[in-house]
Amino acid sequence: MTTSVYPLRAFQDNYIWVLRHGRNAAVVDPGDAQPVLEHFKAEQLKLCDILITHHHGDHTGGLPELTHEFNVPVYGPAGSHIPYVSRELREGDMANLPALNLSFRVMEVPGHTLDQIAFYGNGWLFCGDTLFACGCGRLFEGTAAQLYASLQKFAALPRNTEVYCAHEYTLNNIRFAKAVESDYAPLLQRETAEATKRARDEPTVPSTMQLELETNPFLRCADANFREMLRARKIIDNDDPVAAFAALRSWKDKF
Repeated sequence: MTTSVYPLRAFQDNYIWVLRHGRNAAVVDPGDAQPVLEHFKAEQLKLCDILITHHHGDHTGGLPELTHEFNVPVYGPAGSHIPYVSRELREGDMANLPALNLSFRVMEVPGHTLDQIAFYGNGWLFCGDTLFACGCGRLFEGTAAQLYASLQKFAALPRNTEVYCAHEYTLNNIRFAKAVESDYAPLLQRETAEATKRARDEPTVPSTMQLELETNPFLRCADANFREMLRARKIIDNDDPVAAFAALRSWKDKF
C-alpha cells in the first residue's frame, strides 16, 4: 500500500496537504478545520498526525477543533510556543508517522518567520511559506540572508524532489519572474503549462526542485550568469548572491 498526497483548499488560496495511507491520514498546515473534518468524514479517514511548518494563523487555525476531535500528535517548530503543538522539532530531528509508514527529516528554514521548519522525506518537501512555485515567502521576521540560506538548503535536495508549498501563488509569481527576465524560454514554457492547469481549476503544485532551480528567480540568484544579467539591467551593482536575492525580494514586495 502506498501513501498519496493531495490538497484540500482553504481560504482564498491556501492548500492543506493530506497524506493518506489506506484509511490513515495526516495533514500539513491545517489553517481551517472545516475542510479537513468534512473530507475525513466523507472519506471515512482517521487522522493520525498533524504537521505544522510555522505559527501563522492560516497554517495553525484549525488546531483547536482538530485536536479536540482527534487525539493525535502535532509536530511543529521548537521554541515557537504554538498552542497544541505536542512534539517540538529542530534541525535534523525526525518526525516519524508510523501509521502512514513515513518519516520526515526536519529542516530549520528561517526567513519568512523565525520559527519556520520544513519536512523532507519520501521524495517530498513540505516547505510551508519558505519556497513557493516560482517564488518565495515574504520576510516577515527574518532577514534576506537567512531566507537565502534556507532556500539553498532546498536547492541541495535531489532534483526530483516534489515541492509542496502552501499557497496557489504561481501565476502571480511567474508575472514577477517575467518582469525580471521577460524572454527566458524555460519560464515562458512554464507559464503556458501552469496557465493551462489553472484554466482547468487544477493546482499548479506540487512543483519539483528541478523546475524551481530552472525558473524561480529567487533560486537562480546562486547562478553567476543570472547575476550578470541582473547587473546588466542595473538591478544590482555587485556579484553578491544575497544582495541579488534581497534586491529581488524587495522588488517583489512592491510588485
